[in-house]
Amino acid sequence: MTTLLQQQPYRVQAVLNILIESPYFYKTDHEEHFFFLRRHQKEFATFFKEHFNWELVLDAKCARLYKPDWFNPRITPVNREMFNFTKRDECIGFMLLLEFFEHRLEEESASVEDAENLRFRFGDFLRFAYGRFTELFPGQAEAYSEEAVRAKALRPIMPQLEKYRFLERIDPPADEPVEYDDTIFEALPALWHYNVHRLSRPMVEGELRVTPVPAQPVA
Repeated sequence: MTTLLQQQPYRVQAVLNILIESPYFYKTDHEEHFFFLRRHQKEFATFFKEHFNWELVLDAKCARLYKPDWFNPRITPVNREMFNFTKRDECIGFMLLLEFFEHRLEEESASVEDAENLRFRFGDFLRFAYGRFTELFPGQAEAYSEEAVRAKALRPIMPQLEKYRFLERIDPPADEPVEYDDTIFEALPALWHYNVHRLSRPMVEGELRVTPVPAQPVA
């Protein structure tokens, strides 16, 4: 890394800054810097591991840093600006998004190497989630009607998923307004970094919080 920094200081500094400015660094954020990171992945990964004990996770479209520990005890989980859900239905809604994502990937034989990201209608996700809630909570049809699932589990999480760049809403043409169910969302590459089976484990044990795994994001 020392040699790389001496030879190309601007690019090294740019990549380091981008990696800690947000939880995810997408190839579409800056292709030149992303390809530089991929080309020198070993040097960057070694640097972060040896100096900070952070893990660099990188695939064809997304890079992320994970840190296993928090060092400032005064900054509690409540004080951290981070992605998380604490209400049960919202936690389940997020896990069902991951399950829906995996289902659509299988249907379309898609992979992280594909040039285009997967897109879906909110209404399709709603119908999938409603069906799964019905399976998870048999005999509670009134509590988990389609409208209840929409209002309690899905609509509250969508702004958070956009804010933390898991999803991107595709705006329709100005002269073609659409209902929310027909809104198109693009599944951004961060969703590949989550495993629905690992996330569901705390729910089984009675914990209602859903946070990134395997560790906290740097940003």
